[in-house]
Amino acid sequence: MFTQITARELAEKQDHGEEYLLVDTRPEDSYVAWHVEGAENLPFGPAETLDEEVERTIDDWADGRPIVTICGKGATSTTLASELDASGYDEVSVVKGGMRDWNALYERAPVETGNDDPVVVQFQRRAKGCLSYLVGSRSAGEAVVVDATQHTDQYVVTAAELDLEITHVLDTHVHADHISGGRALAEALDVPYHLGEQAAERDLDFEFDLLADGESISLGDLDVTALHAPGHTSEMVVYRVGDEAVLTGDALFLDSLGRTELEFGDDDATKGAEMAYDTLHETLLSLSDEITVLPGHVTVTNDGRFEHGSPGEPVEASLSDVRESLSLVGLGRDEFVERMVENTPEKPDNYGTIIGLNRGVESVGSDREAEMLETGANNCAA
Repeated sequence: MFTQITARELAEKQDHGEEYLLVDTRPEDSYVAWHVEGAENLPFGPAETLDEEVERTIDDWADGRPIVTICGKGATSTTLASELDASGYDEVSVVKGGMRDWNALYERAPVETGNDDPVVVQFQRRAKGCLSYLVGSRSAGEAVVVDATQHTDQYVVTAAELDLEITHVLDTHVHADHISGGRALAEALDVPYHLGEQAAERDLDFEFDLLADGESISLGDLDVTALHAPGHTSEMVVYRVGDEAVLTGDALFLDSLGRTELEFGDDDATKGAEMAYDTLHETLLSLSDEITVLPGHVTVTNDGRFEHGSPGEPVEASLSDVRESLSLVGLGRDEFVERMVENTPEKPDNYGTIIGLNRGVESVGSDREAEMLETGANNCAA
């Protein structure tokens, strides 16, 4: 009889280097767009049965290894697993919840700081590459959450484990690739929810507290300071955590900058690119070279790999390392703008609806519908 495994158990197999064959039964276009690292694609319908050709293909791929099947929600992968089991294959399992559950899987990566008081924990949405943060002070017993996703329980649990009370919830900007959990978390905890002061110009249909450029939230002796950093969006802010780190949201990644046309549109992407140039040179690169850059995303390739580091390890770099590796740094203003607006990648799925949800002007009927809207890797880099 074939068995079921969870998305977490699949991740453990992957991280521990176990030998297995992962078969993705979704249509080819879905597989090409986004899949788990190492998966082979065998489109398999809900009413299909095994034939000799399919068996030969699977035998060649498996080469005696256990077989794991996965699909979008666990339906067609279960059909294939059942067919394999009926045909006498041993050690067959199916990923419960499929790519939907894989999309909601997180890793928690503590970030080293210069002394024992500051606490920085990076939450990595493994399949999508979204990064969010818990930042706190042990001596004060207080913390803030930055760029929370819709799966908010993890921040509350982690804060409790660290004996920290979440006193503020912050977003760096109005996100386009995933649904923010910031407002929901702040409401559940009855604490303020913050955006940068330029968010007042985004026609947001909810109440929030503005943070002016240079304004700080104090956690004991630790200041979390908002710095206006437009480009990816007009209201983007980054948050400097004392002299330890800067949470750069989509203003600066380890290998690129945030694209500029998702808010401004293709016709006005140049405006955003000019803002991004000023932000990079006047705000970000003026910080200490030793400060740690903690971005809002890590690039996850279509075949499920982290471009930087590994799941469970902090995605971070010193500003000096980012300065040296980022080719955009050395460009003049005109060449920078041209590079930013040319050949932009495919836009994130459902980005218009997601922006509407994060502005508070649209709604969804269920958590399941919300999760389906943001399925797939992020595409916020230029």
